Amino acid sequence: MNRIRIALTTGDVDGIGFEVAAKALNKVGPQKGVQVILWRSEMVPQRLLSLIDKKWARITVDSLEEALKVKGPYIVDIASDLPPAKWVELSAKACLDKKIHALATAPLSKTSIKEAGFKDLGHTDILKRLSKTPSVNMGFVGDKFNVVLATAHEPLSNVPRKLTQKALQEALINANELRKKLPAAQKSKPIGILGLNPHAGEKGLIGHDEARLFPKILAFARKNRIPAEGPLVPDAAFFPINWKRYSLYLALYHDQGLIPFKMIHGQDSGVHISLGIPFVRTSVDHGTAKDIFGKNKANPQSMIDALRWAIKLARL
Repeated sequence: MNRIRIALTTGDVDGIGFEVAAKALNKVGPQKGVQVILWRSEMVPQRLLSLIDKKWARITVDSLEEALKVKGPYIVDIASDLPPAKWVELSAKACLDKKIHALATAPLSKTSIKEAGFKDLGHTDILKRLSKTPSVNMGFVGDKFNVVLATAHEPLSNVPRKLTQKALQEALINANELRKKLPAAQKSKPIGILGLNPHAGEKGLIGHDEARLFPKILAFARKNRIPAEGPLVPDAAFFPINWKRYSLYLALYHDQGLIPFKMIHGQDSGVHISLGIPFVRTSVDHGTAKDIFGKNKANPQSMIDALRWAIKLARL
């Protein structure tokens, strides 16, 4: 591949997306053979625009169509009047058309998506709709451990019925694809699948979901040569002694995986990778933080990770 194009969307106009994107670009620096298409509002104030170091060659255009014609600069800066959700949609379509090789996204609120006229709840739903992918899972890679979610933004009352054998198998397949992309020391370890109930059901004394799910999913894993163990007791699985035991954890619902992931990694590490879609998409693992918009206080580390992983995966 002669040149890699990475689309970087900066999310809500009044959030920290542009700030963390600028700081991440400065930290990563220009990469040989990599062009970044940076989506941002035409209303971004000059004091924020000036955060991008002069070491980056940059040209400003006003549409993706124009950006795709540019051959030279490291950053093609799209000053757009479109809603931020539309940036994601257009970039994803370009990824599907193989005009862009990876998509990295800053935080985008559900309110912003709704105001754009979309029915989607988040980035993942937009990408799932456009790619017509039946099963997309959220993966999170951190310095200490990694997590994949079998279900995402579901009310707790819906989780047991959403955990069909098919859904769990598809989540395990997607988790295994992420495992293969991890560093050698990690990918040699099994996937740890969490139980759903306290004490992983305690052999049926505290729920029967584990007995319903695990004999079949572990048989599926063996048949497909996916290294997996479970059910892990959820309240003990994330002890530090276990971090190096597993390549990643497959959590059965959103908060089961993301509370420990965010508690441990905070703002110092962590990248969200969409699993199952036919192109590379990475993202920060935090929200819009509108309370510190424009104050130059945002921690860019998650966006640094997202940009680095987007480049790494696009090169595979």
